Amino acid sequence: MTYTPFYLLGETRPSRWLITCDHATNTVPPQINGGDLGLPREDMERHIAYDVGAYDLAQHLGQLLDGPVIASNFSRLVIDPNRGEDDPTLLMKLYDGSIIPANRNADAAERARRLDLCYRPYHDELARMAALPHAVILSIHSFTRQLRGRPPRPWEVGVLYADDDRLARPLIELLAEDGLCVGDNAPYSGHLPGDSIDKHAIGPGRPNVLIELRNDLIADHAGQRAWAERLAPILGHALEKSGL
Repeated sequence: MTYTPFYLLGETRPSRWLITCDHATNTVPPQINGGDLGLPREDMERHIAYDVGAYDLAQHLGQLLDGPVIASNFSRLVIDPNRGEDDPTLLMKLYDGSIIPANRNADAAERARRLDLCYRPYHDELARMAALPHAVILSIHSFTRQLRGRPPRPWEVGVLYADDDRLARPLIELLAEDGLCVGDNAPYSGHLPGDSIDKHAIGPGRPNVLIELRNDLIADHAGQRAWAERLAPILGHALEKSGL
């Protein structure tokens, strides 16, 4: 079976929303160390390898918002599509206490090979879809409730943005009105130079917002569907309020 580095669902759906999921799967392509990074299964199932629940949530939102969904099909530990090509964390050798054996000796040539195999095809396709007229980019991620040795994070959902907060601001207000504990540029702040939103939204001036859901809330199908049904009307209302 031929390896494909991305999924594209509902390409012809008519709404303005383009739903992206950078850390959708924990797939290790067969071309990378025989499809095994050398980590135990429990590590490949946690947040260091992918955004737990995010892809299914993105798929449900794509259906409810009637917009296309594009998602990566490689683990962030293979190469991180939400980093610039010159970012030192593009190819991680240690993450949240776990050493990644197949990455320990990865050199510049291996990094370039993974860029060509996974990263660049995904971003080329994302660029093609983002260029659709009037596209509004909705990037879906999830975060772990607690990093090793750190205090628990209090938020249920985070909204991330850079200088352009035209969509983020009404979305934060509406989520809070819905009774949620909302992170305003938390659990992370803004965006990194060269990341997906920077490449495909900030640079070209496209409307955008990034949502982080706490991954224990969307760990199963019931949670993923429930959160999609909760978020979809709020997102629609936020876009209307933004005037974009």
